Amino acid sequence: MNNKSKVLSCVAAAAFSLSVAGAAFAHHSFAMFDNSTTVKVSGSVDDFEWINPHVWLHIKTPDETGREFGWSFEAGSPGQLGQSGWTPESVQVGDTIEVGFHPLKDGSNGGQLLELTKAGG
Repeated sequence: MNNKSKVLSCVAAAAFSLSVAGAAFAHHSFAMFDNSTTVKVSGSVDDFEWINPHVWLHIKTPDETGREFGWSFEAGSPGQLGQSGWTPESVQVGDTIEVGFHPLKDGSNGGQLLELTKAGG
């Protein structure tokens, strides 16, 4: 291997290493949630995304007129939830649930999932 090939190999290896390391540090903060407030809302499960880096729960809630609104809640990682006994089948589309959460500071319908209670306990 000549010197030019060695340099190109080193540059390629360094670029790959930086791209992998950057992904590891790309985690976001939880500053968007109001950690001083806990809110509860009830509705039916619209989607349950068991994905990395965070599990997402989406529900629909009706207002007084029956119009439905969507809510999205960010939870821990699948590994964290799995250690607490959760599985991808813990929540099913259509389940009626109550969610306790730290709301988003901007007032959007969503927040950081803290607790979940299914209908009937």
